[in-house]
Parts: sequence; C-alpha cells; structure tokens
Amino acid sequence: MELAGRVVVLTGAARGIGAAMARRFASEGAAAVVVSDLDVAGAQLVADEVVAAGGRAMAVAANAGSKDDLKALVRAARKAYGRLDIFCSNAGIAFGTGVHASGEQWERSWSVNVMQHVYAAQLALPAMARAGSGYLLITASAAGLLAAPGDAPYSVSKHAAVGLAEWLALTYRPRGVHVSALCPFGVRTDLLTPALAAGHPAALAIAAAAPLLEPEDVAACVVEGIRAEEFLILPHESVRERYARKARGVDQWIDEMTGVGSTGGH
Repeated sequence: MELAGRVVVLTGAARGIGAAMARRFASEGAAAVVVSDLDVAGAQLVADEVVAAGGRAMAVAANAGSKDDLKALVRAARKAYGRLDIFCSNAGIAFGTGVHASGEQWERSWSVNVMQHVYAAQLALPAMARAGSGYLLITASAAGLLAAPGDAPYSVSKHAAVGLAEWLALTYRPRGVHVSALCPFGVRTDLLTPALAAGHPAALAIAAAAPLLEPEDVAACVVEGIRAEEFLILPHESVRERYARKARGVDQWIDEMTGVGSTGGH
C-alpha cells in the first residue's frame, strides 16, 4: 500500500518511533496524520511539525490501553478527514521486571502491549473490510519473536502482540486488509535509553544484540514494509536470521541465550 493520499492514525506518537512515523508518513504524501498520545502536548508538537512542513495533521489525547479513548480517536479521525486508511497501533510500555513483577505491572503491560491492538482491530478493521482496503500496523518488538531477558511482562505481552497480528493477517488479508507486525531490536527512544543509562540488564542485552537504530531508521523501514505489504517488518535484518535459528532448534537457541549447556533429555 502506498502512503500517498492515506489518512493515518498513530498511537504513542508524541516521541520516538511514533513521532518519526508521523513525520515520515506526512513526507510520503499522506492525506492527513492523526497524532495521538497520553502526552497531548507532545502530540501537538509533532502535529505542528507536520503542518509546518506542509502536511495536514491533528493531535488527539488518548490512552492506548483504553477502548473508550481509542473509539474516540477513530471517531475524531473519521469526523475530521472522512475516513481512516491506516491505523498504527504503536504505544508500548516496559518495566524491566521479571516474573515476580507486581500485578499492576502485568496488567498495564497487557493493557498497552496487547489489548491496545485488540481494540484497534475491533474499531478500525470492520470498516476497512467492508471497503476491501486498509492497513493495521502493530508495533510489537523483536522480543515478540525471540525474547527479552530481564523483562518478563514485556516479553510475554510482545509475543501475544505478534500472535494477534498473525491471527488478524490470516483473517483479514482475504478481505483486502493488510496487517503488519513491526519487530525492531533496540531503538534510541525514551523506552530504552533511560534503562541503558541506568545499566539495566535487559536494556544492555538489547543493545548488545544489534546496533541501536534511530527512530527515523525504523520509520523508513515501516514505509517500505507497508509499501510491500510485508507481514513482518524487521528494521534489524539480524532478527530474521535469529528467528529462523530459533525455529530450527529451540533448545539450542535457549542454550545460546543463557550460556547453559543442554542436558539432551526430553
């Protein structure tokens, strides 16, 4: 799908990957970009940048984990621009905690990293399917294909996001609607850089796995992925090889990840 002439909605777009995508989509000729975030002031700054560069944009306050907020977001986009062609379900959250994370951390991870995408599909895809055209981009993570040692809620919820994206692709592609899962390794965003500065093991492992990309690099890959209608959009090409290696031998892959030798028993 080409971006030119499309109306695009993005969550989590006040900064980082979401903001970079908003700016890049506008530069690719999107008819309008709807920038949403809990930080509505930050979202407004991004929308203002798009307008200053000659594009059309608006900012909408939205909690990506709230179905009511996402319903209002979709309604605002359709009221302002008449339609919705591409929904980028992009907001994410991480705590850097293990399996003993608090109940609140597990619930918030599930709400933002999984249910956001469920709500986006429920709200955006029916009209797209009726029209026989549309796109849902789910920002997951390489952690959803591999793992995120040191962050159990993030790893589990991102795996669920990829699984949901697969189900949606199987269900909606025959109806003319495409779904992609964006799965980068480390990107220089507010989600990762503070943890790197603090020396958190999970963040350090991500940084060691592959070169850190800038949000603009990811946005460029997204444009190409949407244009090619690829299911997996992998800004770090090494993720593809690691994912294939994992599929060829999960026990060996776990050994590589942990440095612990396999017992060979089953």
